[in-house]
Amino acid sequence: MDRENIGSAPPARLRVEVRTVEESELLAPVGELDHHTAELLRSPLDDALDAGRSRLVVDCSGLEFCDSTGLNVLLGARLRADAAGGGVHLVAMRPAVARVFHITGAEAVFTVHETLATAFPG
Repeated sequence: MDRENIGSAPPARLRVEVRTVEESELLAPVGELDHHTAELLRSPLDDALDAGRSRLVVDCSGLEFCDSTGLNVLLGARLRADAAGGGVHLVAMRPAVARVFHITGAEAVFTVHETLATAFPG
């Protein structure tokens, strides 16, 4: 038993890299997006939207898992981005993650790209 983590949340299983590319904010979550890690993605999504960047590109190639909480984070960002005249673009979803979007029908409300190259116009 790991006595140093008793009563505390497990170490973060998600890392999110963020950078601006052209007129878009590119976010690259790596790991598992779930109830325990959702805030690690929600925060930079909100920061980008608060800064006026409404075109969000989420590179899902490193995302190994996404549960309903993670899906709700992305749906919330999509609503805010759409209201600001932008949108959320999902890129390179792994089969396990794509399945969650397919089963819930959420894939219909996002713009989905096979590669990063197709996610950036021009």
